[in-house]
Amino acid sequence: MATAALVSPIGHAQPANAQASPCENRLSPPPPVDTSEQVPDGTKPPSPLTVPETPVGGDRMAECGLVLPPNAKPLPDDLTAASWVLADMNSGAVLASFDPHGRQRPASVMKVLLAMVVAKELPLDATVVATQEDIDQECSCVGLRNGSEYTVEQLMQALLMASGNDVAHALARRLGGVPSAVRKMNALAAELGALDTRAITPSGLDAPGTSTSAYDVAVIFRAAMKYPDFAKAINTPQINFPAQSGKGTIKVVNDNRLLGTYEGALGGRTGFTDDALHTYVGAAERNGKKLVVALLRGQEQPVPITQQAMSLLDYGFALQGDASVGKLVDGAPQTKKKTTEAKPTETSAAPGAPNGNTTNKADGDKTPMEAAFGNVGLPITAVAALGVLLGLLMYVRGLRAKKARARRAAEQEAKLAQLGL
Repeated sequence: MATAALVSPIGHAQPANAQASPCENRLSPPPPVDTSEQVPDGTKPPSPLTVPETPVGGDRMAECGLVLPPNAKPLPDDLTAASWVLADMNSGAVLASFDPHGRQRPASVMKVLLAMVVAKELPLDATVVATQEDIDQECSCVGLRNGSEYTVEQLMQALLMASGNDVAHALARRLGGVPSAVRKMNALAAELGALDTRAITPSGLDAPGTSTSAYDVAVIFRAAMKYPDFAKAINTPQINFPAQSGKGTIKVVNDNRLLGTYEGALGGRTGFTDDALHTYVGAAERNGKKLVVALLRGQEQPVPITQQAMSLLDYGFALQGDASVGKLVDGAPQTKKKTTEAKPTETSAAPGAPNGNTTNKADGDKTPMEAAFGNVGLPITAVAALGVLLGLLMYVRGLRAKKARARRAAEQEAKLAQLGL
């Protein structure tokens, strides 16, 4: 990887190690460097997610280099991330970015999305019994004990504080199983407007088709911080967690280096795999101003990724005025009537992965049913019709059962009358 800073057309230093050609990750992350994304013989990996015709968050969010407001001050010179976003948590205004929609791998920052699903669906006092399958996950691991019972609160804390892949698997099972959990994660990402994101594993481990962007990571983290259970867990310095031996407890310490060292830190999540490299998302608050920063595919040299995050946060807190280059959306953009929809992929996608074939068809090619109801309305209408049909069936069955009970009662009364009872 290069170590010298590149100069952008607008005169600002680009991050060292940044991609040399424009938009090379518009569709997909860079090729993997190991075997983690190999697919079985005879199958194909999921097709890339469709790139929206209108950039989510504003036109400038489609730019692949530095995205800065006019007359912006020079950026920190220690940035190595191939994609990053700095934004205001309150307003959603994007203050600065680099290749915001460039698609990268998330590593453990994907656990933010899993934790958000957990916060939406599971009460903190719900319990989960650990299995050997949880324990056998590729670590980092907190150290679950086969057959031991844990609360959702304990597992969410360990997930966000120590990035436990064993914990991620256990929570995914509690959400209905890994495929179900991943589907829920992807549905939530789409609902939030994080259209570059596709989870394949609940933990963020590399797998064929995994994708996100710095823009999406910032959107997801901002939304997750609105859940008090999430915000509390990610800001907790340490907890006592049941020991794997079954005797006593161990201390689980929050691995976010900003906590306790950076003024106003609200919490964050780091990640690393050989393919994703170093990733980070976190937030801080000073004088009522809340900022979120997301960095993907970074290096630990010349400074760690968390130090780069702090440099960008410092930059954001020092900005004056309300100049912005885009906006973190609060939900998926409304679909226009005449848009393009991805055709289903011909091969089986990984569990929970939505079809992402980039070959599209226009409204004129839709079937009469699709034209009448739309791609979303048709299945909803079909489900509703099925529900009505099932309701009628249950009603008829109920009437028949009622008549049968009345007939049996009359017969019983007649028998009792014959017996003089």
